[in-house]
Amino acid sequence: MIKKVELNRKAVMLRKKGVTYSAILEKVPVAKSTLALWFKEVHLSTPQQQRITKKRLEAGLRGGLAKRNQRIQKSLHIENLAVQEANELMKDPLWLAGVLLYWAEGSKEKSWRTGEIIHFSNMDPEMHRIFIKWATKYLCSKADLYYEIYLHENSDVKGARDFWSKKFQINQKVLKVYFKKDNKKNFRKNTGQSYFGVFRVGIRKSIDLNRKIAGWVKGVVKCL
Repeated sequence: MIKKVELNRKAVMLRKKGVTYSAILEKVPVAKSTLALWFKEVHLSTPQQQRITKKRLEAGLRGGLAKRNQRIQKSLHIENLAVQEANELMKDPLWLAGVLLYWAEGSKEKSWRTGEIIHFSNMDPEMHRIFIKWATKYLCSKADLYYEIYLHENSDVKGARDFWSKKFQINQKVLKVYFKKDNKKNFRKNTGQSYFGVFRVGIRKSIDLNRKIAGWVKGVVKCL
């Protein structure tokens, strides 16, 4: 009992100094719920509350920086391995065609847009045919793919759905359609019966695969 009273006093004293819960728990071996109960009657002054807030923010920044560094190191490791693979894989025309297609039309991770998954967008069915064949050989199974259509407003939705679903044997129930607003100041030529929108193929949970492709692209550039 005496020991618990001493722990209580120590915890309260640390709390009044602006020490955070996690730091107190390192010095006072009790449950977090016990600390919460002890601190229920502890009224902190404004400076004390400010110290605690400051320490929380600093801890959050340290944690965020650590995660960012881990992500960068992981990305570099994936890319470096992929660069090494490229020299051997370049012997396959399909692999090379797919890498170059994705380099031109695929989504890429940027310093201001990290965690980008794989998306390939184009209006040409043949490009998509090659991309899907390449992706399902080197990156994923067909079950990992998903499909979207991007159309201008007032377009033929049924015609676009029919066109793309027949081209790639896709169930129309899983084929999502999104609309782009028309800019009335610009005269579009991609209209009429031959316009089926922009088709986009994505791969679920493919952040690391996208980084791998980035390494392949670097490997191709290095080899040429």
